[in-house]
Amino acid sequence: MSSITQTAAAIPPKTSAVSLSYVLNRAAAILMVAGFGWVVPLVKLLSGHAPRQQLAELWRQLGVPVAAIAVFLALWAVLAPKVQTSLGAVPGPVEVWAQVGNLVADHQAERAKQAAFYERQAKRNAEAKAEGGETKTRKFTGKPTYLDQIVTSLETVFMGFMLATLVAVPLGVMCGLSKTVNAALNPLIQIFKPVSPLAWLPIVTMVVSASYVSQDPMFEKSFLNSAITVTLCSMWTTLINTAIGVASIDKDLVNVGRVLNLSLGTTIRKLVLPSALPYIFTGLRLSLGVGWMVLIAAEMLAQNPGLGKFVWDEFQNGSSQSLAKIMVAVFTIGLIGFLLDRVMMAFQAMFTHSATR
Repeated sequence: MSSITQTAAAIPPKTSAVSLSYVLNRAAAILMVAGFGWVVPLVKLLSGHAPRQQLAELWRQLGVPVAAIAVFLALWAVLAPKVQTSLGAVPGPVEVWAQVGNLVADHQAERAKQAAFYERQAKRNAEAKAEGGETKTRKFTGKPTYLDQIVTSLETVFMGFMLATLVAVPLGVMCGLSKTVNAALNPLIQIFKPVSPLAWLPIVTMVVSASYVSQDPMFEKSFLNSAITVTLCSMWTTLINTAIGVASIDKDLVNVGRVLNLSLGTTIRKLVLPSALPYIFTGLRLSLGVGWMVLIAAEMLAQNPGLGKFVWDEFQNGSSQSLAKIMVAVFTIGLIGFLLDRVMMAFQAMFTHSATR
């Protein structure tokens, strides 16, 4: 913000206000996507531009959300102790935040054990090598920490989302360009779209176990089970939105392609996809959100590594801290889902050159 102020000071008085407004308007879309849209009215307020209007906008974008969060935390702190469960009272914000520190400390302790393990192994191998003996390299087999579970879930949802995109976008383009293809695929889409991940997971598990046989597998079977389940549940939204976007493009563009004798591939790449991008990205955002929700359920049901397994393990653990750790996981899942949606919004703004609210 200091750099913006310095830049504004260096501009002549007659043009400084216009230039500052121009810079902020250009940056508004990026700031809005990143969740910092309140910076724009704040800078305008500090520059003296329509103070009353900027105060109202700042209150709407920053004050109201902060006040709502404060009210939520206050109600949570007051009402939580009054709800008794088999594991004790529902933890309040203070207890949940304390478990965040404990989970981070557990991660740091586990990483220290890992570093010490490899240090001892390197020392033994160096001594064995000096004596002409055989060296051995073993992998650290410590328990995955909470942060490790987060990374595993992100890797899994990314794989499932990419597979869904690679399948859904081409099929959506085909459905949008051809009424025959759309008529053929639409019944299958309508049948499979509402199927729960709890129904897909046993089928996927049996198919992967039977077909994915390797002495040195690239991926763990549990990873593939969760990723493919995410794919099967999240691809439909992208497919449908892509088909709608392609079918609704301006027919004049298609006619221009025919007049210029463009090949089908060139027409799709140069005319169809650019016009349908807003629809495609809307489908991708929805698919990523669905995939993230599906993943947690799949991990919980199949006991595959990830946040879902962490929640289930803590539920089965039944300690006095388990409920607070589960609530940490709930907020983590929600926050990551929000950030994933913001990332997709950023890509949409980047590739479609559209402002996002």
